[in-house]
Amino acid sequence: MKVKVLCRNPDDYVRETTRDIQRVPRNYDPTLHPFEVPREYTRALNATKLQKVFAKPFVASLDGHRDGISCIVKHPKSLSTVISGACDGEVKVWNLSKRECLRTVQAHEGFVRGMCSRFCGTSFFTVGDDKTIKQWNMEAPGYGVREEPINTILGKTVFTGIDHHYKEGTFATCGQTVDIWDEQRSSPLRSFSWGVDSFNCVRFNPVETELLASCGSDRSIILYDTREAAPLRKVIMKMRNNTLSWNQMEAYYFVCANEDYNLYTYDIRYLDIPVTVHMDHVSAVLDVDYSPTGRELVSASFDKTIRIFGKDAGHSREVYHTKRMQHVICVRWSADNKYIMSGSDEMNIRLWKANASEKLGLLSAREKAAANYNKKLIEKFQYHPQVKRIATYRHLPRELLRQKREQREMKLAQRRKDINIRKHSKPGSIPVVTEKEKHVVAVVE
Repeated sequence: MKVKVLCRNPDDYVRETTRDIQRVPRNYDPTLHPFEVPREYTRALNATKLQKVFAKPFVASLDGHRDGISCIVKHPKSLSTVISGACDGEVKVWNLSKRECLRTVQAHEGFVRGMCSRFCGTSFFTVGDDKTIKQWNMEAPGYGVREEPINTILGKTVFTGIDHHYKEGTFATCGQTVDIWDEQRSSPLRSFSWGVDSFNCVRFNPVETELLASCGSDRSIILYDTREAAPLRKVIMKMRNNTLSWNQMEAYYFVCANEDYNLYTYDIRYLDIPVTVHMDHVSAVLDVDYSPTGRELVSASFDKTIRIFGKDAGHSREVYHTKRMQHVICVRWSADNKYIMSGSDEMNIRLWKANASEKLGLLSAREKAAANYNKKLIEKFQYHPQVKRIATYRHLPRELLRQKREQREMKLAQRRKDINIRKHSKPGSIPVVTEKEKHVVAVVE
């Protein structure tokens, strides 16, 4: 004889607490839900609209400098500590969580041209217009003790940039030559030059730590190996590069900020053409930095905006601007991948959210689940016209919009001209040059 028994598990229908929502049994059989896709589309549309409603990227402004910010450096060990240098030679150490200045140092006479932190976080280096390299203690001196540098090196020429090795006690400076220094010596271990008047940026590779790259005033990007006696390769572009940044996850890739309003991502194994051309700025790009994940990059421009690009994206996913913010000189992505710091002409350091609509603070499990669900819905329906239109629209100041339209008209006119010339020329006499190939003049071994 068979006896049928109903078996119910209270965990399936009883609430954990009286404040929790009622549990509802769900049958996921698709035949019972014929309107699942239209319902999900509506949810995706609402999620996209809410994302725009909650998009408030500006977090804080740190003021206290008396001149334009020339450089910003992150602390390698502490998320809340940031060091900034100004055009009047003043260096400030900030606490981001308290939004206050911890200490102020009059480091140089004239501009602070470059700064970098030691890999262990115990000290930082500055270079300025007074031809000196100074090493400062990260900790503030005791009460009544005068602020003095740990070490001072007097150079022969003005230094325009500095960067520290990620594992050893060596650092690189650039000026009329690229010099490799030991912290214990007052003269460079090695000097590199390759027919260039001056260099304006030098960066060590965070993964392949013996590799470094520099931007020259002759529109070149030069690669070096500290173990070699001479530079490795040189790429000459049509316009000058202001700075570059290495991808922190993929050792082969770096991005450079150019005067022709674009950014170029290169693979050091194939320097003939850039991997990606990042377009959208309407003025010279002054600084660039990769996110710690290596998937995105942030750029600062003379057009008073900050833009965030995907590493493979030709156009920006986000643009930040304020009425008061002037030419943005430097930008950095925080080590926890949540914030962006920018320094601009009008003496302010601004803190922005990397994801404009992200909710700050602790999230409950249900909030996290809802956020992840909405994110997946937007990804699923991202190419639907309504969702795409709302998600990609960005409000721009009138002058910026006018410049953008002008740039577009100029590009279209040039494209029409090239097509007409090719149409009325002998077949094959005028080759088709892609956007990536247009900007590289030569690669010198």
